[in-house]
Amino acid sequence: MAEQTEIPTTQRAEATPSAPLAKPDSAVIRDALGVGVAVGLSGFAFGVTSAGAGLSLLQTCALSLLVFTGASQFALVGALAAGGNPLTAAAGAFFLGARNAFYGLRLSAVLGYRARIKPFAAHWIIDETSAVTLAQPDRRSARLGFTVTGFTLYTLWNLTTLVGALGAGALGDTDAWGLDAAGPAVFLALLAPKLEDTVERATAGLAVVLVMVTLPLLPTGAPVLVASLAAPAVLLVQGRRERATQARGTVWSAADAAPPAPQDGTNESRTAAEEDRG
Repeated sequence: MAEQTEIPTTQRAEATPSAPLAKPDSAVIRDALGVGVAVGLSGFAFGVTSAGAGLSLLQTCALSLLVFTGASQFALVGALAAGGNPLTAAAGAFFLGARNAFYGLRLSAVLGYRARIKPFAAHWIIDETSAVTLAQPDRRSARLGFTVTGFTLYTLWNLTTLVGALGAGALGDTDAWGLDAAGPAVFLALLAPKLEDTVERATAGLAVVLVMVTLPLLPTGAPVLVASLAAPAVLLVQGRRERATQARGTVWSAADAAPPAPQDGTNESRTAAEEDRG
């Protein structure tokens, strides 16, 4: 009887899906610090690039403190350094930073912060904090990863921005050091691992083609706006292909359900002759 009562219990335990294992706090902090330190040091390149573009120390530090979106900051100062229109440069930076709004929609449900905390947390919603947060198995680990990554990255980014802006004069020509390419290189390094399916790769590839084609033709900053058309173009093509596939599937289903047609008129002629004789 003891064995009979133990077997159903074991079966029920095996049938019940196991809950996600909690991640140790030390592992979450280690991952968050690794991302925060690695990316936060890139603020030095931004400070040097911004100062080389003609922005003052106050303007450079204000961008890092108030904007805090690395790719958008590099896009803005890069366009200004090339002599682009400030409005066009700001528009390109805005479109690059708009992706953070979509991150916020996802992280709002994951973090579950109260309404009074959300405005402060929204300032730290960027690529790196989103990646670390969404990689956690539960809400507690997600909050820990978000907080450590955001604090580390925000602190280091602003400190290194200040150091880079102060040291820009000692470096001289920033283009000679190649620091103007640090921003795009960091952005591509963060973006490339996230291109997991065909649609994402096609969108990125089309965006690159649009930028390369329009770069010598349009004012500085405008190619970034043109490249944003890659996403709706790829989605439009994908939607048409899916509708065409569904239509072909419907036609094939109707053809399979229809009765087979006679291959020739022999049977019909024979039946008509018998009716005439009758």
